[in-house]
Amino acid sequence: MANKTIDGVDALRGFVGQEVGASDWRLVSQELINRFADATGDHQWIHVDVERCKAESPYGACIAHGFLTVSLLPDLMREAIEVAGTYKMRVNYGFNRLRFTGGVPAGSRIRARFALVSVKDVEGGVEITWTVTVDVEGREKPALVAEWLGRTYY
Repeated sequence: MANKTIDGVDALRGFVGQEVGASDWRLVSQELINRFADATGDHQWIHVDVERCKAESPYGACIAHGFLTVSLLPDLMREAIEVAGTYKMRVNYGFNRLRFTGGVPAGSRIRARFALVSVKDVEGGVEITWTVTVDVEGREKPALVAEWLGRTYY
């Protein structure tokens, strides 16, 4: 269940320019990082070599792949915000901007905060643009900042 439920797209329009919701904190474990490395074939040492990271990484630990953090966004959004209504489908439409602004060390916890940029009518539905900020617990600088677009069709 979402932390915040909004009663339809028309009600969502009233939140333009505001932070609408945030997910709960989510653990990013070394096991999750390893599984992502296996799924993508990206086994760079900064992600999977625990002993080398202890010795050489500025984080003192392995860090999550940036794309792992991106891949968690749909579930973090589902946890944070639900826009109630009957829709045929919802799809990712892409990113206008996406920056990895800091590492996510293995064993840390992240959360995503969602601020509504716009709700624009498109043929058969709406395009919703969010500013997404992924925070690392205990750290001021975020790990990811993005402008994320989704489309919802009626």
